[in-house]
Amino acid sequence: MTSADQRSVHVPVMPREVMQWLQLSAGLTVLDGTLGAGGHSRLILKSLGETGRLIGLDRDPMMLALATQNLASIQHPGTSFVRSSYADAETVLQTLGIERVDRVLLDLGLSSDQLSDRERGFGFDAGGPLDMRFHPHENKPVSELLRTLEGSELEKIFREFGEEPAAAKVASEIVRRRQQGNPVVTTEDLEACVSAAVGAAKNAGGRNSATRVFQALRIAANNELQHVERMLTNVLPNIMKTDGIVVILTFHSLEDRIVKNAFKGHQGWQVLTKTPVEATPAEVRLNPRSRSAKLRATKWLGSC
Repeated sequence: MTSADQRSVHVPVMPREVMQWLQLSAGLTVLDGTLGAGGHSRLILKSLGETGRLIGLDRDPMMLALATQNLASIQHPGTSFVRSSYADAETVLQTLGIERVDRVLLDLGLSSDQLSDRERGFGFDAGGPLDMRFHPHENKPVSELLRTLEGSELEKIFREFGEEPAAAKVASEIVRRRQQGNPVVTTEDLEACVSAAVGAAKNAGGRNSATRVFQALRIAANNELQHVERMLTNVLPNIMKTDGIVVILTFHSLEDRIVKNAFKGHQGWQVLTKTPVEATPAEVRLNPRSRSAKLRATKWLGSC
């Protein structure tokens, strides 16, 4: 959990573009389904006026506490923060007495605050134990998955969720180490496994070779793609007002493909971004995490 004096290190991605495509005005009801540290929500609140409403959701209690702290100075009367997945937004809104919303924002990227937390194990730079769960009491930590899953199951995770070419080699190395009494329990252990399997700490593009493996395990530990699919297929059509707008930021091809296909394959949606919007070169220089971001926006026309 966040401490009282903790400060966010996360920089929101494409803030100008997000606000442009959300097309906000005073009095709207907005759902920020991935509240994070509140960077985008801070901008949203400035456009809603006193009659607007913002509902912020996050699965991670640490991020919810950090956002509450970061946005406390705004003191907007129509703000509600709830620890929940966006995939459960319909239930949350019903509890709050809200039937439908005008705007939805989903930033599916991992926060820099999560990546920098040594107790979570989200990134190899921070080090620490391999947990990677958004909530400490949901699902199994990654270290347990690596200790119990068969090599074939690990290979499938790396291949499907990380698109890792060396999936079989990495899985074999993990199994080999645990059979020798050296289970993979820290980020350093996992990075060493990947390096041993692929033969280099960095790939040709200068990116750490363990990036795809870390991504795959995080997705598996949190059932991330299932949450995205449920939100887009089952939840959004039930919570959007007619002519409501949805803006989604994705950071890898698996999520972006789900978003693209969901909007393209449903006649209730009018796609507003014919091609995904990407960060400007200037933003990428200032915030390297934005380099892989893709923004898609769509309008809900109603059930047909």
